[in-house]
Amino acid sequence: MSGLPSFRAVMLMVIAVLAATVAAGGVVVLVSDDVVGSTVGSTQEPPVRGKPSPSQSPAPRLDQLVPTAAPVKDPVRDLARAGTKVTATPPRVLAIAPGTVPKQTRFRLGELASVRKATVVDAGAVKVSGTSINLLAVDPADFRSWTPQPVADQPAVWQALARGELVTDAAAMRKFGMILGAVYQVDGGPRLRVAASAPLGLHGVDGLVSADLGRRLGFAQGVAVLLHGKAGKIRESGVRRLLGKSAQIVMLDASARTAKQRQPTQQQPAQDQPAQGQPQQVTVGRPGSYLELYKASATRCPGLSWTVLAAIGQVESSHGRNNGPSSAGALGPMQFMPATWKHYGVDGDGDGKKDIWSPYDAVPGAANYLCANKAGQGGERLRKAIWFYNHSWDYVNKVMGIAEAYARTYA
Repeated sequence: MSGLPSFRAVMLMVIAVLAATVAAGGVVVLVSDDVVGSTVGSTQEPPVRGKPSPSQSPAPRLDQLVPTAAPVKDPVRDLARAGTKVTATPPRVLAIAPGTVPKQTRFRLGELASVRKATVVDAGAVKVSGTSINLLAVDPADFRSWTPQPVADQPAVWQALARGELVTDAAAMRKFGMILGAVYQVDGGPRLRVAASAPLGLHGVDGLVSADLGRRLGFAQGVAVLLHGKAGKIRESGVRRLLGKSAQIVMLDASARTAKQRQPTQQQPAQDQPAQGQPQQVTVGRPGSYLELYKASATRCPGLSWTVLAAIGQVESSHGRNNGPSSAGALGPMQFMPATWKHYGVDGDGDGKKDIWSPYDAVPGAANYLCANKAGQGGERLRKAIWFYNHSWDYVNKVMGIAEAYARTYA
């Protein structure tokens, strides 16, 4: 029809309007329940570090996106090398004595009827954010056989203990909502990284630390007794006679004793078999998704939301999909300059090195850098810390907008 603009002219007008909208501020787009793409706050890239342009294709959900890094190299070479086999001798009795168990009493415990093996370790409780956690402090090399076979066979568990990290019981991990790889502040004490989750099979024990760390934490020395023998055979009365009436005694093989009373003629379960329903998976080392990695890394900076780290990860490399190097020389999934990494990089996964290219180091390194600039205080302090990350207020607005979208998406 005459007087009407052509189809091509209309499309050019639409494109011009869209371009003007982007220049005025842009939007954060949600596709497939995740945050993608971003021209928020600026039509040009922040000028400071010359980071690579992130992919504009829709990002997968963070809980489905698995970080990738070089294989872990064992830093503790004298523990659990290939070919080393430990035969599990699970404890049948766990007792907590009112004081240090004397050497003579230890010998007499080992001589009780049906006792084949005995050990005494340190024990204590720590509080994390006011929640009490019961721990045993053990020698990694000596204590391996006292755990279920899948745990004894996992080198990373014992390497973590040797590094001074925390190994939590799988049930306690769920009960307290702890995150693998997260760092928790002990009330009045050090910060402990949760390096592994394992079914320890020790009723009332929430985790293990090394004996050296236990001494630094002020644990009671030589008060926890573990006895191994044939399931259902060690008598509680004999243990209490030696440890005293005030000792706390847990019969860890109670299910075998009950089964024996109810069905004395039936074959008992194998002595190394864990209680029915007990999880057997040993989880060690590294969070399994970017969502878990961001959450774990944020614990290094109390007050910092994981969504800020996730937003920076999206802007900088689209969660490891565009790691650089950038035109300015920034490297890795969080786009650190090497000089900055030298001061703020961390060994986030306990593999013995600080790798700028590894997300397991780079993401907690970013949390460390933000925290050094007081990001945990929130408000303008947080915005200023993000500005230090990349000197552009457009960049700050972009990160904050994406962080808010992540908070809504994963609420």
